[in-house]
Amino acid sequence: MRIGVYPGTFDPITNGHIDIIRRGSKMVDKLLVAAAENIGKNPMFSLRERREMVSAEIDAIHKENVKKGIQCEIEVTSFGNLLMHFVEQNNAGFVIRGLRAVSDFEYEFQMVGMNARLNPEVETIFLMSSEKHQFISSRLVKEIATLGGEISDFVTPQVKERMLKMINNN
Repeated sequence: MRIGVYPGTFDPITNGHIDIIRRGSKMVDKLLVAAAENIGKNPMFSLRERREMVSAEIDAIHKENVKKGIQCEIEVTSFGNLLMHFVEQNNAGFVIRGLRAVSDFEYEFQMVGMNARLNPEVETIFLMSSEKHQFISSRLVKEIATLGGEISDFVTPQVKERMLKMINNN
């Protein structure tokens, strides 16, 4: 069984993340979408809330995959340890990462090197963001929403609703 891990903070999950999950699910038999605890990034949403948002979006992808005959099991999980330890604990052979720009590549290039030193058996697969998602980042979406901008092009209606509720309650 080919098991892949798509790690991220998903604070919040964006249409760009959803695109990578959709495309990554075509490459493996099982895809673990793993929300990182990542307290250092000062997330807007708790780990539980981020997992809930990701799970809600995964349901739609799973239904699309079934219609297309794609047999990938997609599971939402989380981790708070080293990515390579999480990958090993779940018998995964692949890490799936999205790339938006050259700046992403530089960071990811360093991470691949470090991860390869920790576990040379794990392969990293990079998926280029589609042209309509290349500029989307969770950080920018949060900033736009916090300042009263429109975020409908960047997140699903459910995520937008949760973000606005969070912003209005603070």
